[in-house]
Amino acid sequence: MMSGPVCLIESDENGKFHVNKEAKDILDGINEPVVVVSVVGLYRTGKSYLMNRLAGQQSGFALGNTIESKTKGIWMWCITHPSKTGQTLVLLDTEGLGDIDKGDSKNDSWIFCLAVLLSSTLVYNSTGTIDNDAVQKLHYITELAERIKIKSPSSPSEEDDVAGEEDYNFVCFFPSFVWCVRDFTLELEIAGKQVTEDEYLDFALTLKHGRSKTISDYNLPRECIRSYFPSQKCFVFLSPASVENMKFLENLEKQDLEPAFLEATGRFCEYIFAESAVKTLKGGHQITGKMFGDLAQIYVDTISSGQVPCLEDAVVALANLENQAAVEEALKVYKSGMEEVKKKFPVNVTDVTQEHQSVSSLATSEFIKRSFKDDNQEYLKKLEENIGQYYVNLLGENEKASDKKCKELLKDLFFEMSERLKNGEYSKCGGYEVYCSDRDAIIEQYHSEPNKGIRAEAVLNEFMNERGPEANAILYTDEKLTKKEREVQEEREKKTLMEQKFKEEEEKRIESELMMEAEKKRQEDIIKQMEEKLNKEMEQRRKEMERALESKLREQEELLKKGFKEKSELLAHEIVKLQEEESSFGGVVGKFLCNIVDIVPNLLTGKGFKWR
Repeated sequence: MMSGPVCLIESDENGKFHVNKEAKDILDGINEPVVVVSVVGLYRTGKSYLMNRLAGQQSGFALGNTIESKTKGIWMWCITHPSKTGQTLVLLDTEGLGDIDKGDSKNDSWIFCLAVLLSSTLVYNSTGTIDNDAVQKLHYITELAERIKIKSPSSPSEEDDVAGEEDYNFVCFFPSFVWCVRDFTLELEIAGKQVTEDEYLDFALTLKHGRSKTISDYNLPRECIRSYFPSQKCFVFLSPASVENMKFLENLEKQDLEPAFLEATGRFCEYIFAESAVKTLKGGHQITGKMFGDLAQIYVDTISSGQVPCLEDAVVALANLENQAAVEEALKVYKSGMEEVKKKFPVNVTDVTQEHQSVSSLATSEFIKRSFKDDNQEYLKKLEENIGQYYVNLLGENEKASDKKCKELLKDLFFEMSERLKNGEYSKCGGYEVYCSDRDAIIEQYHSEPNKGIRAEAVLNEFMNERGPEANAILYTDEKLTKKEREVQEEREKKTLMEQKFKEEEEKRIESELMMEAEKKRQEDIIKQMEEKLNKEMEQRRKEMERALESKLREQEELLKKGFKEKSELLAHEIVKLQEEESSFGGVVGKFLCNIVDIVPNLLTGKGFKWR
């Protein structure tokens, strides 16, 4: 999709971050779900090389061959996912942490924070071994609770909420964590026993017993890694080449690289491709490239304004953008779909209602597919109101087209008779009988004409009412008729007009019934589609909570094994909280469905439409 990386987020001379327009434009064109993998770590640790390998390229992200950091800000490379159809892999290479030329640790903290917020998998790159010094250099993790909030300050909180209590929620929304150790020279051995890379990481993150400040400082980053990220994975890499060849790493062929390094790199790429999930929002909603670009913009704008990014607020802001776009896109689908029937105007009401029912279902489906977190159905209401108004306007256009066609048809059919009237051919003895015969023949011919539309009987009724005085005048000038016969014919004229009026009313009644039946089916269709969407969201939310609970239960088991009973009990409290949130979701679902059932009929049975 891209021949090479572009800068996604850059900082100006004042240290403020900005989203690069070129990158945003690229993301705006990606409408499929994205898997976002970012790499962070100290500068000059080989981060960019790993990203290039994930892109399937030897070069791309700048490697550099000096002590100077090459990557500034956050760079992005979007490629078609190598193994998952219908997904885009977004690779983010971040500015090296701890660059002495910057002299601003806040920049590093926000770079790390943005990488966490934007990723579905976070790769941390370091060199040497995972010793205490390596863990302490990852102090940015301990600052996440201060730099990222889960819930909006405006959200109602329980009385017993305390600062930091929401930290346990991070595991629901944070990316998977992969630690890559470069230039690893030790044996994977603990106490004389061979261990796996993951066991090595687990050993490095083992907590110490005690309550002193030294032990607390030692444990804090380890606790954060274990607590915040739902899974932890480790890969160790030997040096890729000799010291003299390292500066030419970007140009080295496979045969020039160490086989063990190539093997580890292959396993790393396979793992990322297979296990990295689509980026989701709080609530489990998968995001597209377009949404990812908007999300990056929201977070960058928040940080630049001096505020702390909030996952809940970001979801709301993104939902508003996406839902408004969903309304516009769905309305476009509806208008485009109704163009075909519009070209055929005038048509019968059945043709309009059937097309309306079919096309509006497609439009609603388009809206539901793209929208999310429309909890009060604000945007669904907006869509239905817009569709309703457009539908009413279409009905009006169809009526006008029918009205015009019927009037022109009657004018053409009555042209010869009108000429005979002007010439006084009916103003003589026996003229009324001839007049009625001519008029009835024309009405019969009018009825036989096809495709007159929904105003056929109404226009005929108006026309006959306009002709009423004319018929009575001829009736009373016909010398052939007796007074009694005139009275009989006069009653006949009234009866004919009444019958025509009845036909018009019947036409309106049928039209209204057909419309109401169509709208009833639309109600059922909307409710069905919303239920299906909700069930899908429930499943996403269930998986999100299961992943979080699994992580917490796994950590609790480890703590118990290693004798951290007090910490295990605290973790048990977090597990209970997560379980309560999971069970409470059912109530939210029920309320949502009730809202749908209440709102949809109100929208479609009068408030959105003005029946004739």
